[in-house]
Amino acid sequence: MTDKQNQGHVPRVHRKVRSGEDFDIIIGFLGFWALVLLVVTVWMEVTAQPALGWALGLLATLLAIYGMVRLRRRLPGRTATRRR
Repeated sequence: MTDKQNQGHVPRVHRKVRSGEDFDIIIGFLGFWALVLLVVTVWMEVTAQPALGWALGLLATLLAIYGMVRLRRRLPGRTATRRR
């Protein structure tokens, strides 16, 4: 054993390559909630209940998806491969 402890330095070859995998997960999560909010908003409109809050939530979710897709385009593709 050495007396020298790891000072937080990670060699360049062991650093995680930034890829779009995390963005894909977030986009999928936001897409699911956008679909839920769309269904709720349509249901509220059809049943003549106030739907403004639901519609604004849907708008915010769609804008978040748009922003994430734009950021995702700048990152490299998936780094992991499937094992057979």
